[in-house]
Amino acid sequence: MRNSRLMVQGAAVLALGVAVTGCASIKDHRGYIVDEALVSSVQPGVDNKTSVERTLGRPTFTSDFGKQTWYYVSMNTGQKPFTRPKTTDQMVLVVDFDARGNVAALSRQGMEKVANLSPESDKTPTLGRDRSFFQDLFGNIGAVGALPGGGAGGATGGTGPNGS
Repeated sequence: MRNSRLMVQGAAVLALGVAVTGCASIKDHRGYIVDEALVSSVQPGVDNKTSVERTLGRPTFTSDFGKQTWYYVSMNTGQKPFTRPKTTDQMVLVVDFDARGNVAALSRQGMEKVANLSPESDKTPTLGRDRSFFQDLFGNIGAVGALPGGGAGGATGGTGPNGS
């Protein structure tokens, strides 16, 4: 009797332990790992693209248009069980270069630049008609080979893909 009671209590404690650990949140780091000593060693007017890459590594992404800018993105996320990860902290290190490839400015941006997007629905609006499944399936029957002028296409004239 006593052994069965101890087994039930042990099973209850084990189940409670599993339930508590299952409810713990998951923390994750994504992107660039910031080393303050390395970041502070990059000096505007002194460093260039090569020295920045040797010091900080390759950027997360670079600008394609306009002034030459490198971005180092660092993000911390948290996720509770059965939910999507949410950004808890973000830092973007922005390195601007002049026309000669020397560092012009170094700045940081944080969570104030994060934009929350909430799409209205799971469908993308498109131009054109709203057609049913059967209209899409059977809508082109009889339209193959027909020309806008009413004649049939083929070897006897009409406008083909090359304009002849």
